[in-house]
Formats: sequence, structure tokens, C-alpha cells
Amino acid sequence: MNKRTHRSQAGFTLLEIMLVVVIIGMLVGVASWKLTGKIGQAKDVTTRQQMDAYKMALGSYELDNGFLPTTEQGLQALVAQPSSPPVPNNWKGPYLDPPVVKPDAWGHPFFYKCPGVKLPSSYDLYSPGPDGIEGNEDDVGNWQ
Repeated sequence: MNKRTHRSQAGFTLLEIMLVVVIIGMLVGVASWKLTGKIGQAKDVTTRQQMDAYKMALGSYELDNGFLPTTEQGLQALVAQPSSPPVPNNWKGPYLDPPVVKPDAWGHPFFYKCPGVKLPSSYDLYSPGPDGIEGNEDDVGNWQ
């Protein structure tokens, strides 16, 4: 009888192990659910900061040349002098450091339209957001 009692106390039962696994699974699930929201917020903030850098560079470009790049010239006009009209004669770029047009935090290219559709007297600069589809509610733009 003493041996039998000793054996039952020596290890964990399958039920105890399964309970611990379920509890750990629940904790991981809750943590990842909360973390997913924070990652989305961080990507939104990063995209807005990148847009701010592009807006500052576009402002410098306009001050130097008297006009903004056309839609066709795009954001590349901030890193390499455009050769298509209107050619900026007073181009003092590159206006970005490092001289690279980077994608948004989700890996999608930014859209630039001048004159803008949302801001016809200026330009539209926006990210298609997490889904990568232009024109959805999740777009992040300079008009917001």
C-alpha cells in the first residue's frame, strides 16, 4: 500500500498536464490578440511619420523650384531631378535622406497626385493602408 501511494504522488496526471497546456494556450491567445492591435497602431504611426517626411521634402522642392512635381514625376522627383516637363531648373536635391522613396509600413508604395483629387489646390499623398487597396476606408492620407 505504501508503494502504491508513492507512485501516484510521483508525477503529474494527464488531466493536470492538459489543464496547464490549456491555460498557457489561453494566455498566449490573449497576449497575441492585444499585441496585434498595438502592431497595427505602430504601423499607422510609422506610415504617418513617413508621410510627414515626404511632405517636408515636397515643401522644400516647391520652395526651390516654384512648383510641385507632377503626378507623372511622382515622389521620385525628390531623389532624382526630373527630365520631363516641367523640368525644375533650380533642383537642389535629393530632398530625402537617404535618397530613397520608401514604401509604407505595410510594404505598399505611397500614392502621389498633383493636383490632388481630395485637395485640388495642392496634392494628395497617401498610403493604401493595411489592405494595400487604394480608395478604402483604411487609407492614410494627408487630407486627414
